[in-house]
Amino acid sequence: MSVAELKERHMAATQTVNDLREKLKQKRLQLLDTDVAGYARSQGKTPVTFGPTDLVCCRILQGHTGKVYSLDWTPEKNRIVSASQDGRLIVWNALTSQKTHAIKLPCAWVMTCAFSPSGQSVACGGLDSACSIFNLNSPIDKDGNHPVSRMLSGHKGYVSSCQYVPDEDTHLITSSGDQTCVLWDITTGLRTSVFGGEFQSGHTADVLSVSISSSSPRLFVSGSCDTTARLWDTRVASRAQRTFHGHEGDVNTVKFFPDGNRFGTGSDDGTCRLFDIRTGHQLQVYYQPHGDSDIPHVTSMAFSISGRLLFVGYSNADCYVWDTLLAKVVLNLGAVQNSHEGRISCLGLSADGSALCTGSWDTNLKIWAFGGHRSVI
Repeated sequence: MSVAELKERHMAATQTVNDLREKLKQKRLQLLDTDVAGYARSQGKTPVTFGPTDLVCCRILQGHTGKVYSLDWTPEKNRIVSASQDGRLIVWNALTSQKTHAIKLPCAWVMTCAFSPSGQSVACGGLDSACSIFNLNSPIDKDGNHPVSRMLSGHKGYVSSCQYVPDEDTHLITSSGDQTCVLWDITTGLRTSVFGGEFQSGHTADVLSVSISSSSPRLFVSGSCDTTARLWDTRVASRAQRTFHGHEGDVNTVKFFPDGNRFGTGSDDGTCRLFDIRTGHQLQVYYQPHGDSDIPHVTSMAFSISGRLLFVGYSNADCYVWDTLLAKVVLNLGAVQNSHEGRISCLGLSADGSALCTGSWDTNLKIWAFGGHRSVI
């Protein structure tokens, strides 16, 4: 068979695949006869009322000299760890804005960080393809640096995201540019399970984010550059439980809904989507039209305690507060006083839901508190 014939066959096969993808897309749309917002409106639900004084910037955490890439809260709510392009992890007291730890990293190109459930350790990962664990109670060395207490090596690509298994300081899950996720035993430093890779049901491009269900810690969801999100069970590493389609760009962030039965995704296509893990159906799309052709990417997201609010960070420095029930933007933190001056790269809600922290390429973190008579939603 000649090269020309092979090319022709390849083009024909590619066209067939694209046609089938389009048919599947149309079939999914036909099955979605309504969405959450449409049903809520039919039941007479009204949007949450939110003013600029209901969520106010009460702290600015300054100390990083490079872009902030990641942050995480401790379960006891008053400490935050942040990772920056300056090659440092900083642990902050969220109540006083004071730095309690400044950790110089072995690899400056850090992309993710996480607090352990006990708050005694922090983990981080990046372009060194490893996940480093630091015990915050360990004594510093003669150069004033915190030693790495455990190095988790095994990925063949950058580590994009890490999260500890809830209520366990001994296990965490990482995602990577090598198209896999890994469950690690921190005690031994060994991989317990690898999700994806050579398995056909795995991701076909870089995995960018993971989120573990707090109500059922054996379940986690991953988001990837292949435009899909996938649900995994840590007991069955050989295949994904479900694959979720709908996005038309990289899935940069995934986050479980508080009840554990749904999860949200955020993408380069400018949308957030809500999926049901039991049916596999898309329940809602969250998208704010923009006048220009440059659609801002979704970089990060977090749900409020009840799930009624969705906080979303964007590449254009906007930070929308969505009413998840009616798919309406009720506040844009990018348009209020003390807003960030650069891309919102990460955000997270404190354990009790009383405060939101945002991190930005402007090198700062900001803590936003519910003001006035606004109760935690």
